[in-house]
Order: sequence, then structure tokens, then C-alpha cells
Amino acid sequence: MAETINADMGANVWKIMAAEGDSIEEDGVVLILEAMKMEIPVMAEDDGEIVKIHVKEGDTVTPGQPLYDIEAE
Repeated sequence: MAETINADMGANVWKIMAAEGDSIEEDGVVLILEAMKMEIPVMAEDDGEIVKIHVKEGDTVTPGQPLYDIEAE
């Protein structure tokens, strides 16, 4: 079952580093948020496959908004 990863804070989606269907290792960067002139990497908590990316570069996200779904291996 896929797990949805949500935004911890309000920010802008600066760069998406993975694509749907990509395998990613634990601590691999999925995307980078930008808030208050700081870049915040959002990393995978487990090895797995990116099932769905809910945002695109340039989007503004709010706390609790879904960012991506990952299916753990």
C-alpha cells in the first residue's frame, strides 16, 4: 500500500528530482521546497517506488498538502 507524504510547512516547490515510476533509496531526495530563501529537501523515508507526484515545479503548497505517494519495498 502506498504512503502519502505531505508538506510540513507552507513553501514553493522549487525542483522535482524524481518521476512517477522511479525507484528511490531511503534518504534519496524526491523534491526540494523553497521557503524563506532556504531550500528544504524532501527525502524518501524508505526504499521504494514513487507512485504519484501530486505537485509540479512552481506550485505553492500548504501544511498537510500531499506531495507524493511512495510504495515501500
